[in-house]
Amino acid sequence: MSQPKRLAVLVASLAIGGIGKMRVHLINEFAQRGLAVDLLAARTDSPYMASLSPAVRVIDIRTSHSLYAVPRLAWYLRRQRPDALLAERIRVNVAALRSRWMARTGTPIFATLNTQLSHQLDSLKPAKKQKHLRLMRRYYPLNDGLIAISQGVADDASALLDYPRERIAIIANPVVTARLHEQARAPLDHPWLQPGQPPLVLGVGRLEPQKDFPTLLRAFALFRQRRDSRLLILGDGKLGPALKSLATELGIQDAVDMPGFVDNPYAYMARASLFVSSSAWEGSGNALTEALAVGTPVVSTDCPSGPREILQDGRYGPLVPVGDAPALAQAMLETLERAPSADWLRGAAARFTVEASAEHYLARMGLA
Repeated sequence: MSQPKRLAVLVASLAIGGIGKMRVHLINEFAQRGLAVDLLAARTDSPYMASLSPAVRVIDIRTSHSLYAVPRLAWYLRRQRPDALLAERIRVNVAALRSRWMARTGTPIFATLNTQLSHQLDSLKPAKKQKHLRLMRRYYPLNDGLIAISQGVADDASALLDYPRERIAIIANPVVTARLHEQARAPLDHPWLQPGQPPLVLGVGRLEPQKDFPTLLRAFALFRQRRDSRLLILGDGKLGPALKSLATELGIQDAVDMPGFVDNPYAYMARASLFVSSSAWEGSGNALTEALAVGTPVVSTDCPSGPREILQDGRYGPLVPVGDAPALAQAMLETLERAPSADWLRGAAARFTVEASAEHYLARMGLA
């Protein structure tokens, strides 16, 4: 009896963001299809670890440092001989490539591009930015394949790295799962979601500059002048105190709740009157896709990249300029007044299923 093909998935951590969640979706689907899947992680304290399939073997590599992790990873490659390795983030990818050289195994290595690399670099201090850019330009071309999660991410990476665009595959994130729909039906006891309450506007994401929740708060303050409503923002991050202070400054603190990270945001999405993405940039926009998958009307900034692709140039929801609170408020009002049907919105998420994504990944890595 032949042995199943083995796939190694290398991460620093699954953390609490969308990238980790998408990794778990993919890993579980790979395991369900009969692959032997090893998750190699430097940290295993992510809440997403609890969602991993029991069939996935977790290997603690202790560090994802691009040098210190190499001996342990090389030992793994020599001993286990995986048929392919899937990495993410430049530091992790560099460690994988150096480990392959040390192990002399020739393991095919693929790296995913999960966000706008140019925006990610711009958020760094100049010296660190140049260091990361040098690493990207040196090491990314050494992979057996680069996989971008959206057209915009691929175009950005190609220009930044001076890398042939046709050599970057585009595979949509595995956002829509059976588990998502199951969780969307779970009961909730939040007082703002009880019958007879005003419309609830929902935002979901890390409380970091990328998500630009200050613009959402300012837009909501304008929106609320014309429509009694509540705003719920789900997520953790360093900007939490500043956002609460801004809500107080805007006089909307009694209509805004920020309960932090929740294990099941889909139950909130399914019951919200409107989902709003105010991001300054994205890789794809997982929360936006999730909201569509449960049939909730959406509004989004036209940020690079993802929302325009997901909403098909505004067909499934309005797109407004980044940072424009009045435009966002107006789009929120118009969408709430003329909300499209839930079935129509679900159609926009049909190409983001975990099954379709896994098939494309396996084909690209030669594991189909």
